Amino acid sequence: MIKQILGKLPRKPSKSAENREFGGSSASSLSSRSSDVVSNRPINSNSLPLLGLDSASNLGYSHGSKLPQLVNSNLNGSSATASYQALPAFRDVPSSEKQNLFMKKLNLCCVVFDFTDPTKHLREKDIKRQTLLELVDYVTSANGKFTETVVQEVIKVVTVNLFRSFSPQPRENKVLEAFDLEEEEPLMDPAWSHLQIVYEFFLRFVASPETDAKLAKRYVDQSFVLKVLDLFDSEDPREREYLKTILHRIYGKFMVHRPFIRKAINNIFFRFIFETEKHNGIAELLEVLGSIINGFALPLKEEHKLFLVQVLIPLHKPKCLQMYHQQLSYCISQFVEKDCKLADTIIRGLLKYWPITNSSKEVMFLSELEEILEATQPAEFQRCMVPLFRQLSRCLSSSHFQVVAERALYLWNNDHIENLIRQNRKVIVPIIFPALEKNGRYHWNQVARSLTLNVRKIYSDVDPELFEECLLKFQEDEANMEEIKTKHETTWKRLEESAASNAVSSGAVVHCLNPIETSSN
Repeated sequence: MIKQILGKLPRKPSKSAENREFGGSSASSLSSRSSDVVSNRPINSNSLPLLGLDSASNLGYSHGSKLPQLVNSNLNGSSATASYQALPAFRDVPSSEKQNLFMKKLNLCCVVFDFTDPTKHLREKDIKRQTLLELVDYVTSANGKFTETVVQEVIKVVTVNLFRSFSPQPRENKVLEAFDLEEEEPLMDPAWSHLQIVYEFFLRFVASPETDAKLAKRYVDQSFVLKVLDLFDSEDPREREYLKTILHRIYGKFMVHRPFIRKAINNIFFRFIFETEKHNGIAELLEVLGSIINGFALPLKEEHKLFLVQVLIPLHKPKCLQMYHQQLSYCISQFVEKDCKLADTIIRGLLKYWPITNSSKEVMFLSELEEILEATQPAEFQRCMVPLFRQLSRCLSSSHFQVVAERALYLWNNDHIENLIRQNRKVIVPIIFPALEKNGRYHWNQVARSLTLNVRKIYSDVDPELFEECLLKFQEDEANMEEIKTKHETTWKRLEESAASNAVSSGAVVHCLNPIETSSN
């Protein structure tokens, strides 16, 4: 099924369509934050604080076949440490020598240190950190196109320092709910004092106008993109924040990779939904996708509608929905705003995955439903209103401490939704009336009871005949239920009496049989 889905995605869209798709008329919040991160202000050691706690730092791997095989460059022994020396500053060499010095500094930064022991190689670590800061300043202030050799060496530095495997943490072996994960302290990478500057360096390189996309795409290839996406599973939230901005920049600059990036993200989501339900970067990936969806051209391609149905809607299934629900809800609402006809599909999808025993998820679903209904037009609303309000009727009857009923009743505070219900009250009110009547009489929560009475009053004022008809039907059903209950009680009482009578008779028979058995012995 997944292969069939991916096979339908377009392979090579036109450049004009891709430009419209990513740009859009309205910029997303992620775009604005990206521009803030990639400012022209040079960073220094004070602006990049040392933040590292408890994680193991692993060595990098070489990238693809275009780069030479790299050897893990741990510094062991006095001869090795003595050879790691600081290079002159850019300001201390003539302009003709700066590019050559830049290449040497890049090569110097390909050495990876072990940060699990904070007492080892302090001098060398400080040299590398200062060198990385100089590289950031150099890339930021560059005023000429980067050559292919420079691009190759930059990607080599990024590959060696950033691409690493993540050791599974003990907590991954436990089944945790979303609120348990929120209470867990995130694991901070002790190598972050270097990793952060490498991320900043690469971010500025990708965003630089001096980086030629046609040239750089030979090295920022599909293999490289997959390794960047693998890093989103990092437990360090600072790393995921940088990755989010970098992926956004790569998607914007390298148009040729856009379909591939979307497919690769789809695959991550498929594994998460249907196999593992464990991934640290789902929220960040959805935030990037929210920006991408915001720029989709109209009419929407079938690929994008398929993504909505096959990926975004099933993302409501995992137990840890709370960890990324805000970003998921934003992506869903973007689709409704772009094509209101999708509202029926989305609402029916939510009903398919509606939680049965998880009331906190139910409250999240109701909040998302309100956003969708706010952008829903009457024609689409009418297609799904019957199954929708059957579910809402069950929500209104909920007595859980999370007050699902209260959240459902707040839908009537939204003028657009209340107007849709009012226009279709002949169908909707009979569905929800029993829940409203029982809430008004018996619900334990005072707020839910008060909101229920307000909703009842709306329809008693707007359509007294319909209200009276529903009330009579409810009273009739209640009387029938009471009659059925009485019949059941009478039947059970008769059965109990019959059972007791049979027990007495059986006892008498046994008492009569005992002497005969004794005499025969």
